[in-house]
Amino acid sequence: MTNKMGLTLFTAGLLSAAVLFAPCTPSVAQERSATSTEFSAQQGKKDDKRKVVAPRRAQPRVVAPQRTAPRVVAPHRTAPRVVAPQRTAPRIVAPQRTAPRIVAPQRTAPRMVTQPKVTPRVITPRGTRAVTASRLRGVPARGAGRTVIRGQNYSAWRSGYRVRRGSGWRTFVALSALGAIAIGANEFYPYAYVSAPEPYCEGLTEDGCELMWQEVETLEGDVVNQCVAYCPWQ
Repeated sequence: MTNKMGLTLFTAGLLSAAVLFAPCTPSVAQERSATSTEFSAQQGKKDDKRKVVAPRRAQPRVVAPQRTAPRVVAPHRTAPRVVAPQRTAPRIVAPQRTAPRIVAPQRTAPRMVTQPKVTPRVITPRGTRAVTASRLRGVPARGAGRTVIRGQNYSAWRSGYRVRRGSGWRTFVALSALGAIAIGANEFYPYAYVSAPEPYCEGLTEDGCELMWQEVETLEGDVVNQCVAYCPWQ
């Protein structure tokens, strides 16, 4: 291909020179031109016959793998975040003052308890109805009192009276458990236990109490004879 182009340029150059140097001889120039053209055609045919270009096989392009250096990334160091503690002013709560509640005392009418009336026992006293003992009223409600019967001193008890019987002690029931007695038209109520024996347990006291010898129950469950003074209700 390159030779063909060189030959063509050479022929063109010769034709130009012929035209420049022989202007008055057109036949020579024409002959030269025809000769050159023929020569060029023949040369071209020879080149075409001689030059058989085989199809070019392209070599496969081997691309070497691109080696990339590993990227080293330095750790990102972040400065620690320092958070200042939030200071909150203490909340002061004033104590709540509550007025004291005044509750008026509830007034309740006193409840009247009416005890059932017990019919007193009718008693016929034995022995004399004369005064045989000193005054008995005034004996203390707790502990032992004192009375004199026919010149003898004896103890008087209004509660918690105990005596020794046999191998043990006996405690008498409360005086209220004995009930009232009736002598004639008068009623008498149990007032005190007296330590006097049976021969001295009769007659009246100076303040009008009646001495009675009778059986009395004990807290231990048996019955014991005892001197009891019954006095009028005051």
